[in-house]
Amino acid sequence: MRTLHDGRDRSEIVKRVAELRRDSERKWGKMSVEQMLWHVNGAMASALGQFEISPQKPPLPRPIMKLLVLYVPWGKGAPTMPDFVASGTYDFEGERGRCLQLIDTIAAKRLKSDWPVHPMLGRMSGQEVSRLHAKHLNHHLLQFGV
Repeated sequence: MRTLHDGRDRSEIVKRVAELRRDSERKWGKMSVEQMLWHVNGAMASALGQFEISPQKPPLPRPIMKLLVLYVPWGKGAPTMPDFVASGTYDFEGERGRCLQLIDTIAAKRLKSDWPVHPMLGRMSGQEVSRLHAKHLNHHLLQFGV
């Protein structure tokens, strides 16, 4: 299972982010590549307490939802929390640079630290946060063919 705290996993994800291009075409979904970067950046910023999201009611009990999100493969077109829906135009290079910085910031935070409560999944360990964002990044990098 990938995590952003594992050096090899993180290096592979960083390499794939670097391979994205302004004209990378999506294989599914509606977001442009810069919207996708804004989207994953918002999720990572939220995990670091840099972007506050109001609590969300999960469609299933939190423990079941967390288990599904962390350990079951995600399909194409999975629902997105409203605060993470990209609706504008964004600077590709700026968002990519921010993405790489946020990956490093998450990876530099100790797993045993206190992590902000996830708006839908509730309290999460550092290991769970690291796993969630590695999985989220992988999902969207696959969406853009890298």
